[in-house]
Amino acid sequence: MPKGIWVFVEQAEGKVRKISLEILSQGRKIADQTGEPLAAVIAGDGIADLAQEAAGYGADQVFLLNSPQLAQYTTGAYTSALAKLIQEKEPQAFLLGHTAVGKDLAPRLAQRLGVGLASDVIDIEVDPEKFLLYKRPVYTGSAYSFVEIVSRPSLATVRAKSFPVAEPDPARQAEVIEAAVAIDPEDLKVIVKDVAYLVTSRPALTEADFVISGGRGMKGKENFALLEELADVVGGAVGASRAAVDSGWIDNQFQVGQTGSIVAPTLYIACGISGAIQHIAGMGASKVIIAVNKDPEAPIFNVADYGIVGDLFEVVPLLTEEFKKLVNG
Repeated sequence: MPKGIWVFVEQAEGKVRKISLEILSQGRKIADQTGEPLAAVIAGDGIADLAQEAAGYGADQVFLLNSPQLAQYTTGAYTSALAKLIQEKEPQAFLLGHTAVGKDLAPRLAQRLGVGLASDVIDIEVDPEKFLLYKRPVYTGSAYSFVEIVSRPSLATVRAKSFPVAEPDPARQAEVIEAAVAIDPEDLKVIVKDVAYLVTSRPALTEADFVISGGRGMKGKENFALLEELADVVGGAVGASRAAVDSGWIDNQFQVGQTGSIVAPTLYIACGISGAIQHIAGMGASKVIIAVNKDPEAPIFNVADYGIVGDLFEVVPLLTEEFKKLVNG
């Protein structure tokens, strides 16, 4: 009989990603409602210290997949190790973040295990008959579907900021289980020799509370310095529309939209972005949206809470000065 709600705790360089803490926090609520135990699954090398952090956010059990072969994420190795653990323990549900890793890993696991997958989930409802119902956006966010997965475990990737992070309990204890790591040789087709990280003081785009994005109206790579200055004042991240990325003004890791990152910050400021539906799909869930565009008919104003019709090269410096006043008291 399958048992347990499992959460894949994503980590890099020994630090747990915020999205994993969000899912653990919600997982605790689901576990309490269903009477199932909550387990965290952590994979990597030298990760034992992360077990207590997972326990603090509600895990009853922590499975550690500790191996040098898992030091850096590779699709084959992680799929092999996780699939064998899931097949052995048979959880009811396995939840991952809708991140680059989660979007790569979840469908491979679903195929390997022969189970269903709900992707880009924004809410999870407990149903007395259907167990869990996964709510996800469809048609670029203009409608929602509720997905029931009858296979076990049910797999789902959860969008960042869909759930709040609970207050951790440092005194909470969990059963820590060192799971055996057995990776099939045919799954070791890729070996990561080295990883180069982008060094920045700004938060990750998908985890930032403030995002300032630029579009075609930025007119050039050098003008993104305006947005970077504003982002640094509020402690936010810089994003971009696909048009700005395709123009070569900013790297594609900063793209917000259906084919980029999905963000849901407290405040999203769109500068010189027309508001194509693909972009709206990536930021429409933001709590407050401010649009700056000199075209009063720009579609971005249809989703904005506040709109400023004007030249962004005049408006953004004024916003920066006003935010400086607020931040500095």
